[in-house]
Amino acid sequence: MAYYLNSFPGNHISIQKENYLYFGGTAYLGLQTDVDFQNIFIENIKKYGTNYGASRKSNIRISIYDEAEAYLSQLVGSEACISLSSGYLAGQLVAHGLNTKKHGFFYAPNTHSALSLSTSKSQSFSTYQTLKEALHVHLKQKPIEIPVVFLDAIEFSGNNFPDFKGLKSLPLSELVLVVDDSHGLGIIGEHGGGVYKTIKDLNPKELIVCGSLGKGFGVQAGAIFGSKSRISSLESTAFFGGSSPASPANLATLIHAEEIYKTKRKQLEYNTTFFKKHLDSLNKFQYMEGHPAFSFIDEDLNDYLESNRIIVTSFRYPDINSPMMSRIVISAGHTEADILKLCNVLNGM
Repeated sequence: MAYYLNSFPGNHISIQKENYLYFGGTAYLGLQTDVDFQNIFIENIKKYGTNYGASRKSNIRISIYDEAEAYLSQLVGSEACISLSSGYLAGQLVAHGLNTKKHGFFYAPNTHSALSLSTSKSQSFSTYQTLKEALHVHLKQKPIEIPVVFLDAIEFSGNNFPDFKGLKSLPLSELVLVVDDSHGLGIIGEHGGGVYKTIKDLNPKELIVCGSLGKGFGVQAGAIFGSKSRISSLESTAFFGGSSPASPANLATLIHAEEIYKTKRKQLEYNTTFFKKHLDSLNKFQYMEGHPAFSFIDEDLNDYLESNRIIVTSFRYPDINSPMMSRIVISAGHTEADILKLCNVLNGM
């Protein structure tokens, strides 16, 4: 069931004048309702305005874009970075940029639609075994056409993060990897740098990471990370030049809120550990070590939680014909009392 709210859903939400605990969404660090974070954001809006709709190729340019991209590049561990207005747009820029005669597209299981581009050379796979077999055939039959493998770093079934077992089985030295790290950037990896360094150590032919900055960093923007030459080629496209950039106030906040991010990541780690410690059993859930999301497919569990005034993420995704996606999400904004209430309800089933 869909509920309409009149304010941002924090750890508590009001539905028909009744109070519910909320364990859903993607505000992993609880930044959107944090007063200190809001104050930094507001100060940046005063300086940079509410929006900047000009092309990044305009003759008038705002320096915070280059500053923020250099900052993000260093944080993630890539040679270069470009920012866009959303993670979805970032994924589409990469897919369009690689859509050339010298590339074939291969989609790993559960890859997000942000990376989707329907071409005659696109293939999607439900298992890494079938993906591996198809890649070996492709490399043998079309050695000149470089395979591009698209995947989500965190796709909630545990196929990828944190161990990337399926990915490691592929002939990585012969592949371009495009990784959507929307659910990792800002919350996992060293200093919230996501999975770039981890996957780079697997030595693929080329690595491109993209994703949303809204989930982990709490500001509306997207980014692409990769080599200087790749980022430069994407930056030179009409796709990039013709799209409005992220708000400069958003990107400035990324830099200025560094200490808040650090504190919130520690709190998120504590809250996730606290949840697992006080839950009698994790058998009902599919989860990844180091990530605060706990997925399940039991629709009765949704009803049970709601009857106990707890709402979690639950809807059919990405379209109405898809299976029900249900997920308990622990955030840095939850208190111990919030989490204990959730655990007591789950333990009482």
